[in-house]
Amino acid sequence: MARRALKLASWTSMALAASGVYLYSNKYLDLNDFGAVRVGRAVATTAVISYDYLTSLRSVPYGSEEYLQLRSKVHLRSARRLCELCCANRGTFIKVGQHLGALDYLLPEEYTSTLKVLHSQAPQSSMQEVRQVIREDLGKEIHDLFMSFDDTPLGAASLAQVHKAVLHDGRTVAVKVQHPKVQAQSSKDILLMEVLVLAVKQLFPEFEFMWLVDEAKKNLPLELDFLNEGRNAEKVAQMLKHFDFLKVPQIYWELSTKRVLLMEFVDGGQVNDRDYMERNKIDVNEISRHLGKMYSEMIFVSGFVHCDPHPGNVLVRKCPGTGKVEIVLLDHGLYQVLTEEFRLDYCHLWQSLIWTDMKSVKKYSQRLGAGDLYPLFTCMLTARSWDSVNRGIGQTPVTATEDSEIRNNAANYLPQISHLLNLVPRQMLLIFKTNDLLRGIEAALGTRASATSFLNMSRCCIKALAAHKKKNTHSFFRRTQISFSEAFNLWQINLHELVLRVKGLRLASWVLALLCWLFPAPH
Repeated sequence: MARRALKLASWTSMALAASGVYLYSNKYLDLNDFGAVRVGRAVATTAVISYDYLTSLRSVPYGSEEYLQLRSKVHLRSARRLCELCCANRGTFIKVGQHLGALDYLLPEEYTSTLKVLHSQAPQSSMQEVRQVIREDLGKEIHDLFMSFDDTPLGAASLAQVHKAVLHDGRTVAVKVQHPKVQAQSSKDILLMEVLVLAVKQLFPEFEFMWLVDEAKKNLPLELDFLNEGRNAEKVAQMLKHFDFLKVPQIYWELSTKRVLLMEFVDGGQVNDRDYMERNKIDVNEISRHLGKMYSEMIFVSGFVHCDPHPGNVLVRKCPGTGKVEIVLLDHGLYQVLTEEFRLDYCHLWQSLIWTDMKSVKKYSQRLGAGDLYPLFTCMLTARSWDSVNRGIGQTPVTATEDSEIRNNAANYLPQISHLLNLVPRQMLLIFKTNDLLRGIEAALGTRASATSFLNMSRCCIKALAAHKKKNTHSFFRRTQISFSEAFNLWQINLHELVLRVKGLRLASWVLALLCWLFPAPH
């Protein structure tokens, strides 16, 4: 009897094992579907990283050259392990990893440079999974809805992927389809991250990254609702309709759900692709100016900010009909709505930074929660050294040495930076991320921190502050006074910009004259 039971158990085990191998090899079964696998992988990676930091740096004198070199190696090892974890667990983990990779001037370079690859290494859903999501949400098969549907996605991200398709009426569309398992796994993943961050804080009290978990907890449900994304797209298109250079693809609501978003197909090159711009005769300085105007308007005037401007979400092109240069803004899932108090304080702070009013810089930094860490706060906000902030960020251009110094200091001041990120209002966290992504684009285009970009910011701050004052007064005389003051301040900025241009032209003419004198044309 026992022998028969053993034989039955053996055959059953073999059958189950064979079924498992078959299902796994045919992609019907994914180990990531098992919570124990995802949890075990995350716990093991966290334990290994923590052990590495605890043991590797213990016997080396803090602050010594050897310590700094060794710390850089530990950072790099840990970043690679974290990146591997994100790629393995996918979904929410990739989303959070991408967020960390965008914080160029807030985290050590070893982490940001390693985690940046997550923007191009997001997983793809199979066509079987894509068909399943479309069938469940739209109630029809792909061939019933579309004349053609490209199997190969245009791009895949942490939460979804986009396919090009043609409707039966001939319209070319982009179809954004959510990865099928992300919704179910996201809440569990965030809870797991919360537990791990709290556990690591027990070992490293200076490690204060709960702000990252809080942001994911708040923003992920919004990003997973594609109807919310569609509403954001229409809102920002209406809000910035006076910018004729901005293109936001039209949403087709009749075929959109929480997990499927249908929109107008718009082609273009990524905003950091200088080769594409050169081939299409697009001026990088014009693109940089347009981008600055657009984001200054969103942050300072409207308080409704697109918070994921990585190059894959910002395209440039020449409009097929008119030949005019356009910026195409994609992926409207993540927006930050700024409160009026925050927005006005932020306006005052940038005005103070641009015009080097250090007393007001301290005042408004502290109003935004920086406390005694306001010098670090302003350096994080501007990605400039404290010396440059004191001399005037609009007066001194960024040098390679200063940029390198700022990046190195991110590693040296990591405990203070993480503490500061816990102090400031939650609205500031996505603003930091947005600022760093925009700086990355400017750096790729070679247009970073020009005086013109600061003057455009200042114009928006003046308009926003004047509009607020007008709204809060009923006196015609006072409103007229505010309008005159606004016009005068804008005139001053225009004059200052004109002076800078004349100086630039004069310098160019001097350089040209010097070259002609040094290298006279042969007779």
